[in-house]
Parts: sequence; structure tokens; C-alpha cells
Amino acid sequence: MIKRPRRLRKNENIRNMVRETKLHLEDLVYPVFVVEGENIKKEISSLPDNYHFSVDMLYEEINKLRKLGIKNILVFGIPNNKNSYGEEAYKKNGIVQRAVKEIKSNFNDIYVITDVCMCQYTDHGHCGILKDNGDIDNDITLKYLSKIALSHAQAGADMVAPSDMMDGRVKEIRKYLDLNNYTDVSIMSYSAKYASSFYGPFRDAADSAPSFGDRNTYQMDPANSNEALREIDNDLIEGADIVMVKPALSYLDVIRRVKDNFNVPIAAYSVSGEYSMLKNAIDQGLLDESVILEAILSIKRAGADIIITYFAKKLAEIINN
Repeated sequence: MIKRPRRLRKNENIRNMVRETKLHLEDLVYPVFVVEGENIKKEISSLPDNYHFSVDMLYEEINKLRKLGIKNILVFGIPNNKNSYGEEAYKKNGIVQRAVKEIKSNFNDIYVITDVCMCQYTDHGHCGILKDNGDIDNDITLKYLSKIALSHAQAGADMVAPSDMMDGRVKEIRKYLDLNNYTDVSIMSYSAKYASSFYGPFRDAADSAPSFGDRNTYQMDPANSNEALREIDNDLIEGADIVMVKPALSYLDVIRRVKDNFNVPIAAYSVSGEYSMLKNAIDQGLLDESVILEAILSIKRAGADIIITYFAKKLAEIINN
């Protein structure tokens, strides 16, 4: 067994040169939460240092991201009005649609990804249309998801990201986009999205908690990893350009298995619970800020090409320095 000489460990320049895993600004995607109203920039209590923005306040925030070198964002919308069909999700002047138009009209170098789901738009908080017995109607939901994706593309989104976990939604969205001449709009599918307990802060931020039951029937069992490979294979067959594993830190083994089995771009979402745990520990002095880079590097090392993280701005500061 050949050992690396200790002298390579001692010199910082050499350490940097031989470092196996490096994090780049281009790897990062920053989630942006947009709300109705005007002149709103309000810190999200469950996600410290992250904010709700009204559309008119987006220019300042996006400009700050650009100056840091962050040019990839994932937009979430929180409407004022909800109903059982989530109509605000696909309206031409809906919250996400207006946000995308505002961003694209001012910044031609920002890559805009939009979350495609119904949970924050429905009055019951589930990710699709319900049957009379309270179960999700998968096939009818696909039609609504396609309408949402198309409305985002029409507003100027570069990529749509279905996060609902309905069966067949990538194929239906791809077909609907292509029929309407949006063949260049890509799809990043939440392919292996687990029924995780790490989503709590996000559900508070997006006002998207289910009003009854849970999402175990359409999100994945945390005990399964073979299933993740099947889900990803299906989404690629249906036309996904990028596949995602969510959450990230508790599913590094799944990210690695996906990397080893598929030669495609892989995204990982370091979710709100992961962020809040580290952020709270840092604020209480239990951990040093260096843990941020260590945690996110582990996701990159596991095989993720793209990392969605609420730490993106802090990571940009670290990388830039």
C-alpha cells in the first residue's frame, strides 16, 4: 500500500492542488421564496437568514446573488388564495409567473428553475387533486401539473422541477411542453423524494403542510434505496434531463448509488431541516461555521453535480475568499 507523503499534508498550497473534491459556485442553486404583496422582505423564522420576498423586492436580492457569483435559483411561490384545485399555481399572473417575468426582464444571466407542485396552492396541502375518499387522483393531477409547468415556461423559466412524486408526471410534462413549442425548457425531476421528517421548516416557510394525513403514499419510504434507482430510471425514460435525490445528508448512500448506476446530471436538495440543524448549532456556539463547507462537500463527494442549499450565499462567501 502506497501512502501519501506527510509533506503533502503540511503545505496548504499542495493540499489545495491535490484536493479530490472541490465545490464551485456553478454547483449551487439557491431557493427563493416569493409572496404576494409589496415592499416585503421578511425573514423566515424557521429558516434564519432566508426571506420571503414580494415581487417588487426581487431585484435587490437577485442582484446580491449575482455579485456573489450565484446565478442559479429555484423559485417557490406562496399565494394568498388557495382552493382544492390549486388554481393559483397555473394562472398567467400567478405569483411564480410574475416573479419569473420580473427576474428575466432584469437579469438575462440568471438561470431560473421553478418548483412544479400543488401543495402550497391547495387548501388541503397535498400535492395533487383529491378523490372523494381523500386519496390522491394521480392521473387527473398530471393534467394540472402540466398546466403549471407550461405556465412557468411561458413566463420565461429555463427549467421546471416537478416535486409532487406523481407517477408519470415527467412524461406528461415533457409532452405538454413540446406540444406548445417549449422543447428547450428542461426538466429536473424530484425523482427520489423521500417521505422525510426533515421538511418541517420548509413547510412552515411555504405554508404547505398537509391539513390531514401525510404524504407517505406518494413519497418514498426512507428505508428503500433500490426503489430510488427504479424511480430514477423511470424518470429518465420519460424525459427527465436532471434527476434529484431529496433530502441529501441522510441519503448520501442513495446519491452514491445513483452516481454509480446512471451517467446523468444528479442534483441533491440539502433540505430545510438539514439547514436549520446546522444553523442553530452554529448560532448556539456548538459548531463552527466550517461545518457548512464540510457538510456540503460531503454531498458533492457522494456524487451530486448540483446542490440546492439555503447555505448558498454563505458558501459563495467562503469560496470567493
